[in-house]
Amino acid sequence: MAKLRYRAWMVCVGTMVMGTGVAAGQAYPTKPVRVVTAPAGAGNDFVARLIAQGLAGSLGQQLVVDNRPAGIVSELVAKAPADGYTLLAIGSVMWLTPFLQDNVPYDPVKDFAPISITARSVNILVVHPSVAANSTRELIALAKSKPGQFNYATGATGASNHLAAELFKAMAGINIVRIPYKGAGPAVNDLVSGQVHMMFPTTAAGLPHVRAGRLRALGVTSVQPSALAPGLPTVAESGLPGYESVVMYAMFAPARTPAAVVKRLHSGLVQSAKSSESTERFFNAGVEVVASSPGELAAAVASEMTRMGKLIKDARLRTE
Repeated sequence: MAKLRYRAWMVCVGTMVMGTGVAAGQAYPTKPVRVVTAPAGAGNDFVARLIAQGLAGSLGQQLVVDNRPAGIVSELVAKAPADGYTLLAIGSVMWLTPFLQDNVPYDPVKDFAPISITARSVNILVVHPSVAANSTRELIALAKSKPGQFNYATGATGASNHLAAELFKAMAGINIVRIPYKGAGPAVNDLVSGQVHMMFPTTAAGLPHVRAGRLRALGVTSVQPSALAPGLPTVAESGLPGYESVVMYAMFAPARTPAAVVKRLHSGLVQSAKSSESTERFFNAGVEVVASSPGELAAAVASEMTRMGKLIKDARLRTE
């Protein structure tokens, strides 16, 4: 059933990108565009504002960032008119929430038209200096020799630092104890003070402490080494083959948005995101510009739903 839904979505994406309606696309936009995203200060909000700044210039219209409570952001856009004037700037929370909660009031595949993966960031595996491990391989061996004696800090259930740790735990086959915090900030603080042993923070949150010697970095969570963490090997190559966990940011429109409008939004986004100014702003904040095609976003979401959805189910992770 999941494969059939994905195939149907990909057909829809192809139709939107190649479809007719050029006249509508040329006329669009004729008024300001609203970009709905998570509460101010979050990663989604930051990416949304950078994208909106650049896209406004490409479209020749103002883009207004509309911060809403995290629990209603996706539903609001799913139910908005499919005219290109309400967009969703979101991350994996949109397509993974249905695995974490019951009765989610939207379908991450059927209710949205993918536009682009806008950006991505990575997490890094860090340990307190008191942990006697200098590589991912050594950490896994140490944890296996002392089952249940090591712990890991995380933010909220389902956050990137949490899922990265759960994936590591499952793939390595180790028994380590989760210490949850309300946010990544308090979790990093307790890691630095030695209250917990390890964590998977973002580069922005973790690297300053690594450079200061307060934490030891063992690996980056992407498949390939990342410019965001120069000199750091991947977790996969340094002890856990096949491991990958990245933070993906994306932009969607409501389902049934005209093909020409989606095409106009995509071309404007690519044009603005690839500028040297945008690339520098993203990179300085610990985020890499992607600007993918709609089809690439659809494929990435489908892959994440399959892979991380299974992890969430197997680990029995739930949020309120």
